[in-house]
Amino acid sequence: MPETAKNRFQFLSVEIDGGLACVQLKRPAARNALSRGLMLELIAVAQDLSARLDVHVVTLTGDNVCFSAGVDLKESSAWADESLSALERRDRAGIGYRLCKAWEDMPQITLVAIEGFAIGGGLALALACDWRVMADDAYVSLPEIALGIPLTWGAIPRLTNLVGPAKAKRLTILCERIQAADALQMGLVDYVAAKGQAVELVRQVAAQTLAMPAAAVRMSKETVNAVATVMNHAVSYMGHDQIAIASSSIESRQRRDKALNR
Repeated sequence: MPETAKNRFQFLSVEIDGGLACVQLKRPAARNALSRGLMLELIAVAQDLSARLDVHVVTLTGDNVCFSAGVDLKESSAWADESLSALERRDRAGIGYRLCKAWEDMPQITLVAIEGFAIGGGLALALACDWRVMADDAYVSLPEIALGIPLTWGAIPRLTNLVGPAKAKRLTILCERIQAADALQMGLVDYVAAKGQAVELVRQVAAQTLAMPAAAVRMSKETVNAVATVMNHAVSYMGHDQIAIASSSIESRQRRDKALNR
């Protein structure tokens, strides 16, 4: 019988079956928007699973509607809330970075299934994982600049590693919606599945990984990440300060208000 941890988390479903752990976002009414509560749970489950020697692959999924609509804009005002201390604002602005770092640092192979869409912080989280599977009718986008804030969470170096500097600028500055075929072609995702089959393809790739010697897999991932992420912290550590500064601007407040009132 699979091991479940559903009662521990409010916004996540977690099941462990053999060497496979399946984590599912469970905020369907909010399109799996990344609230502070959900992000804290995602950090906690990443830390818990990282400590397990019996788990070798971790999958992260949303639902058939979407993976995630990104950061919960209803909570984003805290980034610029002057009633909070600078330390409190900095802590709130930095949670996304800590979330993505926790998933990037997991020793297990991590796979993400994207149905519908992965937007903003949802895509940033997916970029912190090892492989991404996208449904053929899905899209991804990074709308942060359109909302008056820079893309942070350590996403820019990860994005640049995957697609190169020119395409990274295009994705972050133009805020385009990228369809599955284009995302695959530019190296943003690794596999494309038929609509509704992203989770199934993730499970197939997970099974291939589980058939490999676990210790060698972990060693190889660690080596690749050491090469790919060696400069990431140096260009990302001020991201939460950038969010706090940018989000307090009039244009950023206006754009977030407009997005919330659509």
